[in-house]
Amino acid sequence: MRVVSRSTCALVLAAACAGALAQPPAGPAPKAQPAKKTAKQKVAAPAPVFPPALPSGRAVVRDTSADFLKAPATLREGVAVATAAPTIDFLYFPGQTYPGRPWSNWGDGVAANGRYYTAIGDHLAPGGNAFVFEYDPAARTLRRLVDVRALLNLPDAHYTPGKIHTWLDLGGDGWLYFATHRGSEGATTAANHYAGDWIVRCHPPTGRAEVVAHAPVPKHSIPCSVLDPDRLIFYGGTAAGREVAGEGIRFLAYDLKARKVLHVAPDGPARAMIFARSTGRVYYTPGSEKAETGSLMRFDPAAGGPPAKLAVAIGIRAATKETPQGVVYTVSQGQGGRDARLYAFDVKSETATDLGPAAAAENTYVASLDADPTGRYLYYVPGAHGGSDRDGTAVVQFDTKTRRKKVIAFLHPFYQQKYGCTPVGTYGTAVDPAGDKLYVTWNVNRGGRAWDCCALTAIHIPESERRP
Repeated sequence: MRVVSRSTCALVLAAACAGALAQPPAGPAPKAQPAKKTAKQKVAAPAPVFPPALPSGRAVVRDTSADFLKAPATLREGVAVATAAPTIDFLYFPGQTYPGRPWSNWGDGVAANGRYYTAIGDHLAPGGNAFVFEYDPAARTLRRLVDVRALLNLPDAHYTPGKIHTWLDLGGDGWLYFATHRGSEGATTAANHYAGDWIVRCHPPTGRAEVVAHAPVPKHSIPCSVLDPDRLIFYGGTAAGREVAGEGIRFLAYDLKARKVLHVAPDGPARAMIFARSTGRVYYTPGSEKAETGSLMRFDPAAGGPPAKLAVAIGIRAATKETPQGVVYTVSQGQGGRDARLYAFDVKSETATDLGPAAAAENTYVASLDADPTGRYLYYVPGAHGGSDRDGTAVVQFDTKTRRKKVIAFLHPFYQQKYGCTPVGTYGTAVDPAGDKLYVTWNVNRGGRAWDCCALTAIHIPESERRP
Protein backbone atom coordinates (compact mmCIF):
# COMPACT_ATOMS: atom_id res chain seq x y z
CA MET A 1 0.00 0.00 0.00
CA ARG A 2 1.30 3.43 -0.90
CA VAL A 3 1.71 6.08 1.75
CA VAL A 4 0.19 9.48 1.10
CA SER A 5 3.00 11.99 0.80
CA ARG A 6 3.77 14.33 3.66
CA SER A 7 3.05 17.34 1.44
CA THR A 8 -0.35 15.96 0.44
CA CYS A 9 -1.32 15.32 4.04
CA ALA A 10 -0.22 18.82 4.99
CA LEU A 11 -2.32 20.40 2.27
CA VAL A 12 -5.39 18.38 3.18
CA LEU A 13 -4.95 19.03 6.88
CA ALA A 14 -4.58 22.76 6.19
CA ALA A 15 -7.79 22.71 4.20
CA ALA A 16 -9.58 20.90 7.01
CA CYS A 17 -8.37 23.43 9.56
CA ALA A 18 -9.39 26.35 7.35
CA GLY A 19 -12.87 24.89 6.95
CA ALA A 20 -13.44 24.24 10.64
CA LEU A 21 -16.69 25.56 12.03
CA ALA A 22 -16.55 29.10 13.34
CA GLN A 23 -18.88 30.16 16.16
CA PRO A 24 -19.68 33.75 17.19
CA PRO A 25 -19.97 34.68 20.86
CA ALA A 26 -23.38 34.24 22.49
CA GLY A 27 -24.24 37.98 22.48
CA PRO A 28 -22.86 41.53 22.32
CA ALA A 29 -20.52 42.70 25.05
CA PRO A 30 -21.80 45.35 27.51
CA LYS A 31 -21.29 48.93 26.36
CA ALA A 32 -19.01 49.63 29.28
CA GLN A 33 -16.41 47.17 28.01
CA PRO A 34 -13.32 48.50 26.21
CA ALA A 35 -13.64 48.69 22.44
CA LYS A 36 -11.18 45.86 21.84
CA LYS A 37 -13.48 43.49 23.75
CA THR A 38 -16.66 44.49 21.94
CA ALA A 39 -15.39 43.29 18.55
CA LYS A 40 -16.83 40.01 17.33
CA GLN A 41 -14.48 37.13 18.00
CA LYS A 42 -14.47 33.85 16.18
CA VAL A 43 -13.00 30.72 17.70
CA ALA A 44 -12.19 27.94 15.26
CA ALA A 45 -12.94 24.40 16.34
CA PRO A 46 -9.86 22.18 16.53
CA ALA A 47 -9.20 20.03 13.50
CA PRO A 48 -10.33 16.42 13.98
CA VAL A 49 -7.53 14.00 14.78
CA PHE A 50 -6.79 10.81 12.85
CA PRO A 51 -7.43 8.01 13.19
CA PRO A 52 -10.86 8.62 14.77
CA ALA A 53 -11.22 6.82 18.08
CA LEU A 54 -13.79 6.07 20.75
CA PRO A 55 -13.13 6.97 24.40
CA SER A 56 -10.80 4.73 26.41
CA GLY A 57 -9.52 3.07 23.26
CA ARG A 58 -12.64 0.97 22.80
CA ALA A 59 -13.12 -0.53 19.34
CA VAL A 60 -16.92 -0.68 19.59
CA VAL A 61 -19.63 0.64 21.91
CA ARG A 62 -23.13 -0.71 22.48
CA ASP A 63 -25.97 1.50 23.67
CA THR A 64 -29.67 1.33 24.40
CA SER A 65 -31.30 4.57 25.43
CA ALA A 66 -34.68 6.26 25.69
CA ASP A 67 -32.94 9.21 24.00
CA PHE A 68 -33.12 7.26 20.74
CA LEU A 69 -36.88 7.88 20.80
CA LYS A 70 -36.85 11.64 21.48
CA ALA A 71 -38.35 13.32 18.43
CA PRO A 72 -37.18 16.75 17.19
CA ALA A 73 -39.58 19.60 16.54
CA THR A 74 -39.12 19.12 12.79
CA LEU A 75 -40.95 15.76 12.74
CA ARG A 76 -43.82 15.86 10.24
CA GLU A 77 -47.39 15.40 11.29
CA GLY A 78 -48.54 11.80 11.05
CA VAL A 79 -45.05 10.28 11.38
CA ALA A 80 -44.92 7.83 14.28
CA VAL A 81 -42.09 7.14 16.68
CA ALA A 82 -41.24 3.64 17.89
CA THR A 83 -42.16 2.74 21.46
CA ALA A 84 -39.23 0.36 22.06
CA ALA A 85 -35.67 1.69 21.79
CA PRO A 86 -33.20 -0.30 19.69
CA THR A 87 -29.79 -1.52 20.79
CA ILE A 88 -27.08 0.03 18.61
CA ASP A 89 -23.47 -1.01 18.07
CA PHE A 90 -21.18 1.83 16.89
CA LEU A 91 -17.59 1.64 15.64
CA TYR A 92 -15.18 3.60 13.42
CA PHE A 93 -13.67 2.09 10.29
CA PRO A 94 -9.95 1.35 10.56
CA GLY A 95 -7.48 2.76 8.04
CA GLN A 96 -8.58 6.39 8.36
CA THR A 97 -5.10 7.37 9.50
CA TYR A 98 -4.83 10.68 7.57
CA PRO A 99 -7.31 13.39 6.55
CA GLY A 100 -9.35 12.62 3.48
CA ARG A 101 -11.17 15.19 1.38
CA PRO A 102 -13.20 13.96 3.21
CA TRP A 103 -13.36 10.30 4.18
CA SER A 104 -16.75 9.29 2.81
CA ASN A 105 -19.20 6.52 2.09
CA TRP A 106 -20.79 6.83 -1.36
CA GLY A 107 -21.81 3.29 -2.34
CA ASP A 108 -24.53 0.97 -1.09
CA GLY A 109 -23.73 -2.11 0.97
CA VAL A 110 -25.11 -5.63 1.15
CA ALA A 111 -25.86 -8.05 3.98
CA ALA A 112 -25.42 -11.75 3.25
CA ASN A 113 -24.18 -14.94 4.87
CA GLY A 114 -24.24 -13.41 8.35
CA ARG A 115 -22.04 -10.48 7.35
CA TYR A 116 -22.35 -6.88 6.13
CA TYR A 117 -20.19 -5.61 3.26
CA THR A 118 -19.54 -1.91 2.73
CA ALA A 119 -17.00 0.56 1.34
CA ILE A 120 -15.41 3.90 2.20
CA GLY A 121 -12.87 6.11 0.40
CA ASP A 122 -10.61 9.10 1.05
CA HIS A 123 -12.02 11.17 -1.88
CA LEU A 124 -8.49 12.32 -2.76
CA ALA A 125 -7.47 12.92 -6.36
CA PRO A 126 -5.60 12.07 -8.45
CA GLY A 127 -4.00 9.66 -5.97
CA GLY A 128 -6.95 8.46 -3.92
CA ASN A 129 -7.79 5.20 -2.22
CA ALA A 130 -10.84 3.21 -1.18
CA PHE A 131 -11.48 0.16 0.99
CA VAL A 132 -14.04 -2.64 1.20
CA PHE A 133 -14.87 -4.06 4.62
CA GLU A 134 -16.68 -7.06 6.06
CA TYR A 135 -18.53 -6.59 9.36
CA ASP A 136 -19.19 -9.58 11.60
CA PRO A 137 -22.19 -8.66 13.82
CA ALA A 138 -21.61 -11.55 16.21
CA ALA A 139 -17.99 -10.61 16.94
CA ARG A 140 -18.67 -6.89 16.30
CA THR A 141 -15.47 -6.63 14.27
CA LEU A 142 -14.45 -5.22 10.89
CA ARG A 143 -12.16 -6.99 8.44
CA ARG A 144 -10.65 -5.15 5.47
CA LEU A 145 -11.15 -7.14 2.28
CA VAL A 146 -9.87 -4.76 -0.40
CA ASP A 147 -7.32 -1.96 -0.46
CA VAL A 148 -7.94 -0.59 -3.96
CA ARG A 149 -4.62 1.24 -4.33
CA ALA A 150 -2.63 -1.80 -3.24
CA LEU A 151 -4.64 -4.03 -5.57
CA LEU A 152 -4.06 -1.81 -8.61
CA ASN A 153 -0.37 -1.36 -7.73
CA LEU A 154 0.18 1.55 -10.12
CA PRO A 155 3.13 3.97 -10.24
CA ASP A 156 2.91 7.00 -7.96
CA ALA A 157 2.11 9.44 -10.78
CA HIS A 158 -0.89 7.43 -11.99
CA TYR A 159 -4.54 8.10 -11.16
CA THR A 160 -6.03 5.87 -8.47
CA PRO A 161 -9.71 6.09 -7.49
CA GLY A 162 -10.76 7.68 -4.20
CA LYS A 163 -14.35 6.43 -4.21
CA ILE A 164 -16.48 3.32 -4.55
CA HIS A 165 -19.83 4.78 -5.61
CA THR A 166 -21.51 1.62 -6.88
CA TRP A 167 -23.44 -1.03 -5.01
CA LEU A 168 -21.53 -3.90 -3.50
CA ASP A 169 -23.31 -7.00 -4.80
CA LEU A 170 -22.73 -10.69 -4.04
CA GLY A 171 -22.75 -12.93 -7.10
CA GLY A 172 -24.00 -16.49 -7.24
CA ASP A 173 -20.36 -17.52 -7.61
CA GLY A 174 -19.59 -16.27 -4.08
CA TRP A 175 -17.63 -13.20 -5.21
CA LEU A 176 -18.44 -9.63 -4.21
CA TYR A 177 -18.53 -7.19 -7.18
CA PHE A 178 -18.19 -3.39 -7.37
CA ALA A 179 -16.60 -0.62 -9.48
CA THR A 180 -14.52 2.47 -8.79
CA HIS A 181 -15.08 6.20 -9.22
CA ARG A 182 -12.88 9.30 -9.20
CA GLY A 183 -12.46 11.65 -6.27
CA SER A 184 -12.51 14.63 -8.67
CA GLU A 185 -13.35 14.92 -12.35
CA GLY A 186 -10.27 17.11 -12.74
CA ALA A 187 -8.07 14.08 -12.05
CA THR A 188 -9.37 12.14 -15.05
CA THR A 189 -6.82 13.34 -17.59
CA ALA A 190 -4.04 11.89 -19.72
CA ALA A 191 -1.55 13.80 -17.59
CA ASN A 192 -2.57 11.50 -14.74
CA HIS A 193 -2.52 8.45 -17.03
CA TYR A 194 -6.29 8.13 -16.81
CA ALA A 195 -7.75 5.50 -19.14
CA GLY A 196 -10.95 4.70 -17.21
CA ASP A 197 -12.02 3.01 -13.99
CA TRP A 198 -12.18 -0.59 -12.84
CA ILE A 199 -14.68 -3.37 -12.16
CA VAL A 200 -13.31 -5.34 -9.21
CA ARG A 201 -14.30 -8.47 -7.34
CA CYS A 202 -13.26 -10.02 -4.05
CA HIS A 203 -13.87 -13.41 -2.44
CA PRO A 204 -14.82 -12.90 1.22
CA PRO A 205 -14.01 -16.43 2.47
CA THR A 206 -10.41 -16.21 1.25
CA GLY A 207 -9.90 -12.44 1.14
CA ARG A 208 -8.68 -12.69 -2.46
CA ALA A 209 -9.32 -9.66 -4.70
CA GLU A 210 -8.74 -9.10 -8.41
CA VAL A 211 -9.48 -6.73 -11.28
CA VAL A 212 -12.23 -7.98 -13.60
CA ALA A 213 -12.05 -5.19 -16.17
CA HIS A 214 -10.21 -1.92 -16.70
CA ALA A 215 -11.97 0.87 -18.61
CA PRO A 216 -14.89 -1.14 -20.03
CA VAL A 217 -16.08 2.29 -21.20
CA PRO A 218 -12.84 4.14 -22.07
CA LYS A 219 -12.09 7.27 -20.00
CA HIS A 220 -15.27 6.86 -17.93
CA SER A 221 -15.60 6.11 -14.23
CA ILE A 222 -18.46 3.98 -12.88
CA PRO A 223 -20.55 5.57 -10.11
CA CYS A 224 -23.68 3.42 -10.57
CA SER A 225 -24.22 -0.34 -10.75
CA VAL A 226 -26.37 -3.36 -10.06
CA LEU A 227 -25.47 -7.03 -10.45
CA ASP A 228 -27.42 -9.91 -11.92
CA PRO A 229 -26.07 -12.56 -9.51
CA ASP A 230 -27.45 -15.52 -11.48
CA ARG A 231 -26.39 -14.57 -15.00
CA LEU A 232 -23.33 -12.73 -13.68
CA ILE A 233 -23.95 -9.57 -15.67
CA PHE A 234 -22.64 -6.33 -14.23
CA TYR A 235 -24.78 -3.32 -15.13
CA GLY A 236 -23.24 0.13 -14.81
CA GLY A 237 -23.92 3.79 -15.31
CA THR A 238 -20.75 5.72 -16.13
CA ALA A 239 -19.44 9.26 -15.72
CA ALA A 240 -17.32 10.76 -18.51
CA GLY A 241 -13.81 11.88 -17.68
CA ARG A 242 -12.60 15.46 -18.11
CA GLU A 243 -11.25 14.90 -21.63
CA VAL A 244 -14.43 13.19 -22.94
CA ALA A 245 -16.95 15.23 -20.96
CA GLY A 246 -19.20 15.66 -24.00
CA GLU A 247 -19.92 11.93 -24.14
CA GLY A 248 -22.29 12.02 -21.16
CA ILE A 249 -23.50 9.04 -19.12
CA ARG A 250 -23.30 5.58 -20.66
CA PHE A 251 -25.32 2.46 -19.84
CA LEU A 252 -23.03 -0.57 -19.58
CA ALA A 253 -23.84 -4.29 -19.60
CA TYR A 254 -20.76 -6.42 -18.92
CA ASP A 255 -20.53 -10.23 -18.98
CA LEU A 256 -18.42 -11.17 -15.94
CA LYS A 257 -17.92 -14.80 -16.95
CA ALA A 258 -16.83 -14.10 -20.52
CA ARG A 259 -15.05 -10.86 -19.46
CA LYS A 260 -16.57 -8.87 -22.32
CA VAL A 261 -18.84 -5.89 -22.92
CA LEU A 262 -22.35 -6.93 -23.95
CA HIS A 263 -23.79 -3.50 -24.62
CA VAL A 264 -23.07 0.22 -24.22
CA ALA A 265 -25.79 2.82 -24.78
CA PRO A 266 -25.91 6.63 -24.44
CA ASP A 267 -27.94 8.51 -21.81
CA GLY A 268 -27.53 5.86 -19.15
CA PRO A 269 -28.45 5.87 -15.46
CA ALA A 270 -26.76 8.40 -13.20
CA ARG A 271 -27.19 6.90 -9.75
CA ALA A 272 -29.39 3.79 -9.48
CA MET A 273 -31.22 1.06 -11.39
CA ILE A 274 -34.05 -1.40 -10.85
CA PHE A 275 -33.07 -5.05 -11.21
CA ALA A 276 -35.77 -7.72 -11.49
CA ARG A 277 -34.08 -10.95 -10.45
CA SER A 278 -37.12 -13.04 -11.43
CA THR A 279 -36.94 -11.89 -15.06
CA GLY A 280 -33.31 -10.82 -15.49
CA ARG A 281 -34.40 -7.41 -16.77
CA VAL A 282 -32.86 -4.13 -15.66
CA TYR A 283 -34.57 -0.72 -15.70
CA TYR A 284 -33.36 2.86 -15.33
CA THR A 285 -34.23 6.46 -16.08
CA PRO A 286 -31.84 8.47 -18.29
CA GLY A 287 -29.37 10.52 -16.32
CA SER A 288 -30.08 13.56 -18.47
CA GLU A 289 -33.64 13.75 -17.12
CA LYS A 290 -33.30 15.93 -14.02
CA ALA A 291 -36.97 15.88 -12.98
CA GLU A 292 -38.17 13.84 -9.99
CA THR A 293 -39.47 11.22 -12.42
CA GLY A 294 -38.09 10.09 -15.75
CA SER A 295 -38.97 7.84 -18.67
CA LEU A 296 -38.26 4.23 -17.75
CA MET A 297 -35.83 2.32 -19.96
CA ARG A 298 -35.66 -1.49 -20.02
CA PHE A 299 -32.73 -3.70 -21.00
CA ASP A 300 -33.47 -7.40 -21.47
CA PRO A 301 -30.35 -9.53 -21.95
CA ALA A 302 -32.45 -12.40 -23.29
CA ALA A 303 -33.89 -10.25 -26.06
CA GLY A 304 -30.70 -8.37 -26.84
CA GLY A 305 -30.59 -5.07 -28.66
CA PRO A 306 -30.58 -1.55 -27.19
CA PRO A 307 -32.61 -0.49 -24.13
CA ALA A 308 -36.30 0.10 -24.90
CA LYS A 309 -38.37 3.03 -23.64
CA LEU A 310 -41.50 2.15 -21.66
CA ALA A 311 -44.63 4.22 -21.10
CA VAL A 312 -43.82 4.50 -17.40
CA ALA A 313 -42.53 7.46 -15.39
CA ILE A 314 -40.79 6.80 -12.09
CA GLY A 315 -38.13 8.28 -9.80
CA ILE A 316 -35.02 6.17 -9.11
CA ARG A 317 -32.36 7.69 -6.86
CA ALA A 318 -32.21 4.47 -4.86
CA ALA A 319 -33.88 1.07 -5.18
CA THR A 320 -34.40 -2.10 -3.17
CA LYS A 321 -33.85 -5.65 -4.29
CA GLU A 322 -36.90 -7.48 -5.63
CA THR A 323 -39.18 -8.58 -2.80
CA PRO A 324 -40.99 -11.96 -2.52
CA GLN A 325 -44.07 -10.18 -3.89
CA GLY A 326 -42.25 -9.32 -7.13
CA VAL A 327 -41.92 -5.63 -6.30
CA VAL A 328 -38.91 -3.31 -6.36
CA TYR A 329 -39.28 -0.13 -4.31
CA THR A 330 -37.59 3.10 -5.36
CA VAL A 331 -37.25 6.66 -4.12
CA SER A 332 -36.91 9.78 -6.27
CA GLN A 333 -34.17 12.43 -6.04
CA GLY A 334 -35.64 14.73 -3.40
CA GLN A 335 -33.12 17.52 -3.95
CA GLY A 336 -33.38 21.19 -4.82
CA GLY A 337 -36.33 21.76 -2.52
CA ARG A 338 -38.32 18.87 -3.97
CA ASP A 339 -39.94 16.18 -1.84
CA ALA A 340 -38.61 12.67 -2.51
CA ARG A 341 -41.35 10.17 -3.24
CA LEU A 342 -41.48 6.41 -2.78
CA TYR A 343 -42.59 4.13 -5.63
CA ALA A 344 -43.51 0.46 -5.98
CA PHE A 345 -42.56 -1.13 -9.31
CA ASP A 346 -44.27 -4.41 -10.18
CA VAL A 347 -41.73 -6.35 -12.24
CA LYS A 348 -44.37 -8.57 -13.90
CA SER A 349 -46.82 -5.90 -15.03
CA GLU A 350 -44.06 -3.26 -15.38
CA THR A 351 -46.24 -0.67 -13.66
CA ALA A 352 -45.30 1.89 -11.00
CA THR A 353 -47.35 3.11 -8.04
CA ASP A 354 -46.64 6.37 -6.20
CA LEU A 355 -46.63 5.63 -2.46
CA GLY A 356 -46.25 9.22 -1.28
CA PRO A 357 -43.47 11.32 0.25
CA ALA A 358 -40.49 9.63 1.87
CA ALA A 359 -39.48 12.41 4.28
CA ALA A 360 -40.19 12.11 7.99
CA ALA A 361 -39.16 15.69 8.78
CA GLU A 362 -37.27 18.43 6.89
CA ASN A 363 -34.65 16.30 5.10
CA THR A 364 -35.80 14.74 1.83
CA TYR A 365 -32.71 13.27 0.12
CA VAL A 366 -32.49 9.47 0.39
CA ALA A 367 -29.61 7.62 -1.30
CA SER A 368 -30.10 4.09 0.03
CA LEU A 369 -33.34 2.12 0.36
CA ASP A 370 -33.77 -1.41 1.70
CA ALA A 371 -36.65 -3.84 2.01
CA ASP A 372 -36.79 -6.39 4.81
CA PRO A 373 -36.91 -10.09 3.81
CA THR A 374 -40.72 -10.20 4.06
CA GLY A 375 -41.20 -7.23 1.73
CA ARG A 376 -43.39 -5.55 4.36
CA TYR A 377 -41.00 -2.87 5.64
CA LEU A 378 -38.63 -0.41 3.99
CA TYR A 379 -35.76 1.29 5.84
CA TYR A 380 -33.91 4.50 4.95
CA VAL A 381 -32.25 7.65 6.34
CA PRO A 382 -33.24 11.06 4.90
CA GLY A 383 -30.43 13.61 4.65
CA ALA A 384 -27.94 11.47 2.74
CA HIS A 385 -25.53 14.24 1.77
CA GLY A 386 -25.17 15.71 5.25
CA GLY A 387 -27.59 17.53 7.52
CA SER A 388 -29.54 14.51 8.73
CA ASP A 389 -28.82 15.74 12.27
CA ARG A 390 -31.23 18.66 11.68
CA ASP A 391 -33.96 16.04 12.09
CA GLY A 392 -32.20 14.08 14.81
CA THR A 393 -30.57 11.72 12.28
CA ALA A 394 -33.83 9.84 11.90
CA VAL A 395 -33.85 6.18 10.84
CA VAL A 396 -37.19 5.56 9.13
CA GLN A 397 -39.29 2.42 8.73
CA PHE A 398 -42.00 2.51 6.05
CA ASP A 399 -44.87 0.01 6.12
CA THR A 400 -45.62 -0.91 2.50
CA LYS A 401 -49.16 -2.07 3.35
CA THR A 402 -50.36 0.81 5.50
CA ARG A 403 -47.99 3.43 3.98
CA ARG A 404 -47.19 4.53 7.52
CA LYS A 405 -43.82 6.05 8.36
CA LYS A 406 -42.25 5.37 11.75
CA VAL A 407 -38.89 6.51 13.10
CA ILE A 408 -37.19 3.61 14.86
CA ALA A 409 -34.29 5.73 16.19
CA PHE A 410 -32.97 9.28 16.38
CA LEU A 411 -29.17 9.09 16.63
CA HIS A 412 -28.63 12.78 17.25
CA PRO A 413 -27.83 14.33 19.71
CA PHE A 414 -27.07 11.08 21.60
CA TYR A 415 -23.77 10.27 19.85
CA GLN A 416 -22.61 13.86 19.81
CA GLN A 417 -23.18 14.25 23.53
CA LYS A 418 -21.76 10.88 24.57
CA TYR A 419 -18.95 10.30 22.05
CA GLY A 420 -18.31 13.68 20.40
CA CYS A 421 -19.45 12.62 16.94
CA THR A 422 -22.54 13.17 14.81
CA PRO A 423 -23.74 10.78 12.08
CA VAL A 424 -24.84 13.26 9.39
CA GLY A 425 -25.82 11.11 6.40
CA THR A 426 -25.37 7.84 4.55
CA TYR A 427 -25.26 6.29 1.09
CA GLY A 428 -24.93 2.74 2.38
CA THR A 429 -27.47 0.68 4.32
CA ALA A 430 -28.57 -2.95 4.37
CA VAL A 431 -31.10 -5.07 6.22
CA ASP A 432 -29.87 -8.37 7.61
CA PRO A 433 -31.51 -11.37 5.89
CA ALA A 434 -33.07 -12.20 9.28
CA GLY A 435 -34.78 -8.80 9.26
CA ASP A 436 -33.67 -7.99 12.81
CA LYS A 437 -30.75 -5.64 12.10
CA LEU A 438 -30.20 -2.56 9.96
CA TYR A 439 -26.58 -1.80 9.07
CA VAL A 440 -25.69 1.80 8.28
CA THR A 441 -22.35 3.18 7.07
CA TRP A 442 -22.25 6.80 8.23
CA ASN A 443 -20.46 9.94 7.20
CA VAL A 444 -19.55 11.39 10.60
CA ASN A 445 -18.92 14.95 11.75
CA ARG A 446 -16.51 15.45 14.67
CA GLY A 447 -16.62 19.24 14.64
CA GLY A 448 -15.95 20.44 11.09
CA ARG A 449 -18.28 21.98 8.54
CA ALA A 450 -19.57 18.78 6.94
CA TRP A 451 -18.06 15.42 7.87
CA ASP A 452 -14.55 14.04 8.20
CA CYS A 453 -14.67 10.28 8.76
CA CYS A 454 -16.82 7.16 8.49
CA ALA A 455 -18.38 4.90 11.10
CA LEU A 456 -20.73 1.94 11.18
CA THR A 457 -23.81 1.19 13.22
CA ALA A 458 -25.65 -2.10 13.58
CA ILE A 459 -29.16 -1.18 14.72
CA HIS A 460 -30.90 -4.08 16.43
CA ILE A 461 -34.59 -3.53 15.68
CA PRO A 462 -36.86 -4.67 18.54
CA GLU A 463 -39.21 -7.44 17.53
CA SER A 464 -42.17 -5.39 18.68
CA GLU A 465 -41.33 -2.78 16.05
CA ARG A 466 -41.26 -5.38 13.27
CA ARG A 467 -44.63 -7.00 13.88
CA PRO A 468 -47.33 -6.51 11.21
